[in-house]
Amino acid sequence: MRDLLHIFKALSEETRLRILKLLEHGELCVCDIVSALDMVQPKVSFHLNVLKGAGLLTDRKQGRWIHYRLDDSDIFKRFLLLTVLSILTEDDVADDRKRLQNFLKKKKTGDTVSSPDDKKGCGGDSR
Repeated sequence: MRDLLHIFKALSEETRLRILKLLEHGELCVCDIVSALDMVQPKVSFHLNVLKGAGLLTDRKQGRWIHYRLDDSDIFKRFLLLTVLSILTEDDVADDRKRLQNFLKKKKTGDTVSSPDDKKGCGGDSR
């Protein structure tokens, strides 16, 4: 029962739902999520850790960047995520998606990109 409580607590916060919706289309680097949400990196990392602790996300490290994706290895969590993501609409994250697309476009062209909190470049090497 403790695992179930942990999962539902993780799903009870708007920022974490926005993160899940952003990750619906695939893996993102922390700097991508920071830009999409227009939040400081420590706050985003806190929410990512809650989701990871609940078993809803997995991560991998590439250089100094950490990439997150939905963890669909558990059938219950997979169905739960599919249900939650189907209820959330694209309108719920339209602004986030727009910021993410602008950020990814700059990153792809090699323009200097920065996170809102520290103005240090994300680096185009994160993908």
